[in-house]
Amino acid sequence: MSRTDAAGIEHPPADSNARIVSLVPSITELLFALGLGDRIVGRTGFCIHPREAVRAVPKVGGTKAVKLDAVRALAPTHVIVNIDENEKPTIDALAQFVPHVVVTHPLAPHDNLSLYTLIGSIFGCEPAARKLADALSLRLNAIALEPWPERNVLYVIWRDPWMTVARDTYISAMLRLVNWQTWPAATSGFAGAGRYPAFDFDAPWFGSVERILLASEPYRFTAKHRDELAADPRLAGKTIQLVDGETISWYGSRAIEGIDYLRGISI
Repeated sequence: MSRTDAAGIEHPPADSNARIVSLVPSITELLFALGLGDRIVGRTGFCIHPREAVRAVPKVGGTKAVKLDAVRALAPTHVIVNIDENEKPTIDALAQFVPHVVVTHPLAPHDNLSLYTLIGSIFGCEPAARKLADALSLRLNAIALEPWPERNVLYVIWRDPWMTVARDTYISAMLRLVNWQTWPAATSGFAGAGRYPAFDFDAPWFGSVERILLASEPYRFTAKHRDELAADPRLAGKTIQLVDGETISWYGSRAIEGIDYLRGISI
């Protein structure tokens, strides 16, 4: 099983005394799903699932504002980071005093299979990782066989300014499972702010959009926002839908639920 992370670093197997700090909300959830809860010694304030279990885990700041001194005080053997979620200067600083910084960067639903393998093989929980992989593969194979009608969608993650997702993000790849194509037709490369571009409802490409998806995170869109947009004449004739941002955008173990959720809202 491969223990090579998204930065190309191969990690040795950890022993049972591993001390893990997770700086990625969905990875924290994955660690608990793999039975590694007793090894997690730190998390960000955004690592909120599983709710009851994480309450006992100390916080070390946010995903973009990690408190390095708090991490250092926990003496972790491993810190798990993500290229989109965490800042590169932070990752570089952690590498100066943490023995193993494990870098993740899933870009599509299928990438969760290698993510399960990575975490499972490093921390010795391969059977649990294979169980997750089997559950995900079953859903990926099933959803690929269904004749989903093509839809052009705008997935909205922020307002003031309005922001969406590029086509080469994990979110867009998830939506393509049900043949929903995100607009604008923007790609951004491996990392960077361009992965989440600002947009304007007056943009020429907006006429191609059939459905507007208002995500519950990172901005918490509500029925109030949906109703405000529905009153905008520029959006006349377009379906405006509130969607669970966690379930769509979180990789790791949540991807299994995410596929079931997409099937339900796409019918």
